Amino acid sequence: MSERIIDCGDGVIKCRTCAWSPPGDHPVGCGMYLTVKDGKVVDVEGDPDHPITQGRLCVRCLTLPEYMYNEKRVLTPLKRAKEDRGKDKWEAISWDEALDIIEEKVNWIKENWGAEAIVAFQGTGREATLYKTPLAYAALGTPNSCFPMSGDSCYGPRCSVADFILGAGYPELDYAAYFPDRFDDPRYEVPKYIVLWGKDPLFSNPDGFFGHTLIDLMKLGSKYIVIDPRVTWMAAHAEFHLQLRPGTDAALGLGMINYVIENDLYDHDFVENWCYGFDELKERAAQYPLDRVEKITWVPAETIAAASRTLAENHPSSFMWGLAIDTNANGVQAGHTVLILAAILGDLDVPGGVTLAVPASFMGKWRYECAQQLPPGMMEKQITDLEHYRGFQAAHVIAHPDCILNTLETDEPYPLKMAWFYATNGIANTTNAQGKRWFKALEKMEFNVCQDVFMTPTAMGLCDLFLPVTTFAEHDGMVLPHFGRNTHMVMAMNKVCEVGDCKSDLEIDFMVGKRLNPSAWPWDNVADFFTEQLHNGGVDMTFEDLQNDGWMQMPFEYRKYEKGLLRPDGEPGFNTPTGLVELCSSLYEDWGEDALPYFEENAMTPYTPGREDLAEEYPLVLTTGGRETTSFHSEHRQVPSLRAIMPDPLVQINPETAAKYGIKDGDWVCIENPLGKAIEKAQITPIVDPRVIHAQHGWWFPEQDPETPNLSGVWKSNINSLIPHQAIGRIGFGAPFKNVACRIYKVDGLDALGTLDPDSPEGAIGTDPASFVATKEA
Repeated sequence: MSERIIDCGDGVIKCRTCAWSPPGDHPVGCGMYLTVKDGKVVDVEGDPDHPITQGRLCVRCLTLPEYMYNEKRVLTPLKRAKEDRGKDKWEAISWDEALDIIEEKVNWIKENWGAEAIVAFQGTGREATLYKTPLAYAALGTPNSCFPMSGDSCYGPRCSVADFILGAGYPELDYAAYFPDRFDDPRYEVPKYIVLWGKDPLFSNPDGFFGHTLIDLMKLGSKYIVIDPRVTWMAAHAEFHLQLRPGTDAALGLGMINYVIENDLYDHDFVENWCYGFDELKERAAQYPLDRVEKITWVPAETIAAASRTLAENHPSSFMWGLAIDTNANGVQAGHTVLILAAILGDLDVPGGVTLAVPASFMGKWRYECAQQLPPGMMEKQITDLEHYRGFQAAHVIAHPDCILNTLETDEPYPLKMAWFYATNGIANTTNAQGKRWFKALEKMEFNVCQDVFMTPTAMGLCDLFLPVTTFAEHDGMVLPHFGRNTHMVMAMNKVCEVGDCKSDLEIDFMVGKRLNPSAWPWDNVADFFTEQLHNGGVDMTFEDLQNDGWMQMPFEYRKYEKGLLRPDGEPGFNTPTGLVELCSSLYEDWGEDALPYFEENAMTPYTPGREDLAEEYPLVLTTGGRETTSFHSEHRQVPSLRAIMPDPLVQINPETAAKYGIKDGDWVCIENPLGKAIEKAQITPIVDPRVIHAQHGWWFPEQDPETPNLSGVWKSNINSLIPHQAIGRIGFGAPFKNVACRIYKVDGLDALGTLDPDSPEGAIGTDPASFVATKEA
């Protein structure tokens, strides 16, 4: 184990830590040493002793000092008058004054409209995932904690499907992360094949998975089957690339299932002993012969057959499923097919297969039981749609994002009067579909708070109070890969310096909680809190022990379903109503959903039945959301070294398509559909199909005028302006962020359409989302 602090002499020290956020990142926990001189971080280098990252760091970690000491960073609490929203008229204040304002405003809201009139929003991937809902329930006292992405389309749907079908925590590729000697552990076996389904881990490092591990496994002999609309680096190095039409994943999954069953390639022992509903699945899958699947997905039938057979004849093999499953109104069904394939092939919870975990572990008790802090009857006021989204409610303790926007616009069932933006720059097309609608609806709020590192368009346009947040180098914390749902390691973030008068997200929770509801916040400091969470997670150590050790790997056993380790009653099987992997769900029909997977065309594509008008006017499929190494969603746009690598938003266009529309590499292009427009720079490349374009998301321009109406150019390249609101799946999950109809044409530059503020004519472009009704394939 490496040392926590190394004295380099002359007042220079190296401090060992593991990274989470801010800056934005998924909880990979990259191990590093930060060199500190005169109280300032001056260098970053990887920790070679870290068992997962082994000294390797991404460019965002390496440029941490540029982020920490950026001249645009906010270093003290700020306030301004409500009438000055959108104007750079901020006044620096103390934390005590900020807390006084919060206490006064929250109590005023409660007295006049009730605590339910407050809504707390979080972003994606940061530590806020752990700490925002307790702020809402145990400090502010509101039942309306919200992740404001239509259909909750990020990670949550996959976790929910896994819980419904397997009764287990988030399934993950077995990459020996639980073992100190990693791939050399005698219990481990290298996967023969790994399916990357709608996931590009080399660029995204998703949810706590270190993407470069795929290269480690490639060197050890693993081969790849990549399912992706683009020819990614991994797709180019895979044995099979299934380049499907965006949004048709469920059809592809059903075709693969049908091929495996028809050709008797499934694991009979596992299916007969541990699966429920095989006969019903066989009948449903038979409706998806490969010739039909080819027409839907564009993937040649012979490619699907060869990939399916190869996967079925090579064990162990594993699956990784990504955001493309969630960002799809048909995503619940697509995710179901992925889990079915892993199950019927016998690759669940075996060495080199797909690891399973108990659903709730670290911080689960605190995160979810904090709802008990709400007074009686308050949770029943939470904004959701119990009639239609019962599956969402069964899996989540948060408000439904689409319902929250409806309430903001209509004041039904009651008005919302205060918003707290917790690590989210939502209007910068990070999460919110139809960001202009969100912006206009939130402008009317009585009081808004933002806690973040930089002044974002969301904060500048909407907020009255700004609370500055520390980076991971400036606070103590814990890293939990997969947000505690399949945590192979627990790692320490160790504070090495202070910059300005900033606080961590958790420290802000503590301060606000002790003001508003002190009985729910009994800890004197974050170290005591983390020690309690470690003990609740079954770890006999203090937080200080973890800081000194750096990390600890969790114990792990394979084939837990045989040993009663997945069920609270200790019986063998899975923690589902049937005790088995539910190939045919015993829950879905109670929620108005089909018990078996099916393919459904998303609501606004050129191929949506009954919408031939879309196909004629908007013939291209827009997909978005692919990651860049230089930013985490909308973050890092201010960092000079990173911006030099990626200076402009890019839309990838096939050469054939570019020639058809007279577009050359580097031209500025307008992407348009009935809901909105966005301008990005053309990157002509064969990695996308001629019928598809891929546009980057999360763009705004910190170098531009920050005030309204421009708001740092937030509307100019706002690709989520083209995504419909509430075109979501039947139980409340999934929305078409990666597959909507569009057209493209050349424009003069980024400013060709003006500022595109919400009051402009373009801002008013819209079509009733009810007209975009998904049509289920027979």
